[in-house]
Amino acid sequence: MCQLLGMNCNAPTDVTFSFRGFARRGGNTDHHADGWGIAFFEGDGAGDGAGQDKGLRHFVDHQPASQSPVAELISRYPIKSRNVIAHIRKATQGRVALENCHPFVRELWGRYWVFAHNGNLADFAPRLHGSFRPVGSTDSERAFCWLMQELAKSHADVPSVQELSLTLRELAAQIARHGTFNFLLSNGQALWAHASTNPGSPILHYVERRHPFAHATLSDEEVSV
Repeated sequence: MCQLLGMNCNAPTDVTFSFRGFARRGGNTDHHADGWGIAFFEGDGAGDGAGQDKGLRHFVDHQPASQSPVAELISRYPIKSRNVIAHIRKATQGRVALENCHPFVRELWGRYWVFAHNGNLADFAPRLHGSFRPVGSTDSERAFCWLMQELAKSHADVPSVQELSLTLRELAAQIARHGTFNFLLSNGQALWAHASTNPGSPILHYVERRHPFAHATLSDEEVSV
């Protein structure tokens, strides 16, 4: 299955160090070689909190991340973001193609939403209306479109993060009936991480870092900071 990398920070933070090692896992130090992608929110710092970080940079490539010139470009880009989602793919449903690379992006309530999925959803064919339709042929994009559709139906206006979390929990449980549904989702204001696999399995790992930061080692490249 695929691998996901997410970052949520209270201030714009550099993710290049983590992304370099993650990209090498796409066909070099690991076997996730069926495409990759990254999306990160940016803003000019103007306006109130609700208006910040509405801009989005989104890059995908169907080549292995460890061999992709686009990934090499991103590894040199000074990414400063509060919310980042990256994905390396090991294909299950859908051919290896640019349109099937995660993360996927849609607009809802005047903001970009970014989604990446790990897992395999059997017989998941929801009815989708015109506002949210998949471009590619993955179960992941179908799930994302359905989530966006149901969020729009559940809330007439922009809900709070707490309200969104409750609705997402209910919707994710419905999708998880079809198989493994581990995902990252962000609208630039928050980042949601959901794991539907066995709680005893080592599928979801996270680290919380606070200033002053301790020593960190990038094992995929034997680099330390």
